[in-house]
Formats: sequence, C-alpha cells, structure tokens
Amino acid sequence: MQPLSAIYVRFPNWIGDLCMSLPSLHTLLDTGVPLVACARPWARDLLAAYALDGHIDMKGRWREDRAAVNAWRKKAQHAHPHGLLLPDSLSSAMVFKFGGVPSAGYRDDGRSLILRWPVKKPGGGLHAVQSWHYVTTQALHRWGLPASPLPAQRRLGLRLAPRHHQEAQAAMAQAGLRGERFILIAPTATGLHHGKVKVWPYFDALTRVLQDQGHVVAMCPPASEQAAAREAAPTAQCLPSLNLGAFATLTRHASLVICNDSGVSHLAAAAGARQLTLFGVTQPERTGPWSDTAQCLGSAHAWPNLDQVLTQLQSILPPAAQSTAL
Repeated sequence: MQPLSAIYVRFPNWIGDLCMSLPSLHTLLDTGVPLVACARPWARDLLAAYALDGHIDMKGRWREDRAAVNAWRKKAQHAHPHGLLLPDSLSSAMVFKFGGVPSAGYRDDGRSLILRWPVKKPGGGLHAVQSWHYVTTQALHRWGLPASPLPAQRRLGLRLAPRHHQEAQAAMAQAGLRGERFILIAPTATGLHHGKVKVWPYFDALTRVLQDQGHVVAMCPPASEQAAAREAAPTAQCLPSLNLGAFATLTRHASLVICNDSGVSHLAAAAGARQLTLFGVTQPERTGPWSDTAQCLGSAHAWPNLDQVLTQLQSILPPAAQSTAL
C-alpha cells in the first residue's frame, strides 16, 4: 500500500451533526496523519482551534465541490489521500470519487460501487455519535492506522480558540451578564421533522415564571432566527448574534441552557454546558445531547408540559442560579 499522504473527511451538513462527529475528528487526529476538513463554510469558525491541514468549503453542489476537492488535492500535492465520508449521501461519495480521493463510508444510498472501502452499518439503534465513530474506526482499521475508542464518559470535547472566549466575554459584558448567573434559552429550531415543528410551545410562559422567581433569562439566536426568538420569548433578554465558537463558549458560562433538540443542544453538549433539552418529535436515544451534564425531557411522541419542565428545573438548577431568586 502506498504511504497515506492525508485524510480528507467529509463532515455532516448540520451544526448538531458536526458536533456529534467531534469524537470521530479526535480519533482521526490521534493518528498523526494530516487531516483536511471538507465541510460547510460555517464550520471554519467552529473548528478554528483544531490543527487541520486544510479546510475545503462544501457548497452542496457536487460538481463545484468535486472541483474544489480536486484543486486542493493537487495544490497540496497529496499523492495518496484517503477519504472518510460521514454523510450517507450519494453526492458526497461522488465528490470524493471524482475529486481523486478514494474513500470509506457507509454503503447506503447505492454507494457500494463508488466507495473504495464500503462499511456495512451496524445494527442495534446506535446513537449518531456511536454510528459515526464506528465508521471512522472501521476505515482506520482498513488503512492500518490506530483507532482510539470512544471515551467512557459522554463528552464531545469541543476545543475552543482564545478568540471564542474573548468574543463571548465581550458579549456578556455588553449585556451586563455575569457568568453562572443567567439562564440561556434557545426557543427556536429550524426545519421540520417528518412534517412536525421541532419547537417546544411554552418558552414564553417558562421565561415569565423564571423571571418572576428572580432569574435572568437570556437568548442569543442567529440573525436569521432573531424575529422568531423574540416572538417565542418576548420578555427574554436578546443578545446580538455570535459566531458558533463564541456561542458555544457562552453556553458554558450560563448556569443552564434550556433548548429544543436542535443545533444549540449539541453546541452546548460540545462545550460541556449544563443543559435541559426538550423533545416532542425526535428521538432522544438517537439524537439527544452526548453529554453527562445534559438532561432530556419528553419523547418522540409528546412534548413535556410547563409544569413538568418546572419540576425538572427544581432539581437541576445549580445553587449559583438558585441564589439569585432569594
């Protein structure tokens, strides 16, 4: 086998999914082989603290993405790269195949003839973190490289850059927020799940109850969701939008993050923040936050009501936040 010059990894397209693939990224970096990230442009900020050999922006148009991969491979003089595909799509396999990067990935969506190292999906209803880590370790085994196991603790371990901390601290100072003295809510979630809205319907009522108890309730939605967030929780303090790395840092400073099953839930898990994630249409077992400091409430069939959430909060709000209500 020719010496492996670099590993090109195609990350998932969604923020939460990329967060859940971080253990796979750490396992790949542990090999010491140069790593090129192929991901959406927003991932550059989130992965800024990682020692990558390059970042190729994926636009979701396979011919343009193929040309970008091919151009990067030639410029970097990676004579014998290998690729790892975390998405299951046929188009992602075509990008690497015709970009000159033989790749490994799950054999879904008719990709067996395109992949150099097709991997059969394991059974057992794995969590997304486990599923992506499995295909990663299978690829590394076939390439003769070491593959570190998932840590015993549920920890995504996002590495944050100094500027992420600086941006989060500046946003808190501007808003007058003190670390571990505010509750951060995320009352929005984009898209539908099998035609169903992914947003818990009682964020306004919850915010008002918490404020009556003396808590500071803040939110920091992306620019595209500012209007929806203000409508969902009009009395919450609304911070200007932050880049993903700074927002992840902000979740770490909050006493608690309360959110839907969304990208925010996984960003908070990646940062190791304390959180309560609310479910009503998605499966906690499959897409719940991969974190030992997270709690989930609800199911794929029913949202929790307001009283259930308030009861849960009595047991998980840390003393620092409880003291503000005295």
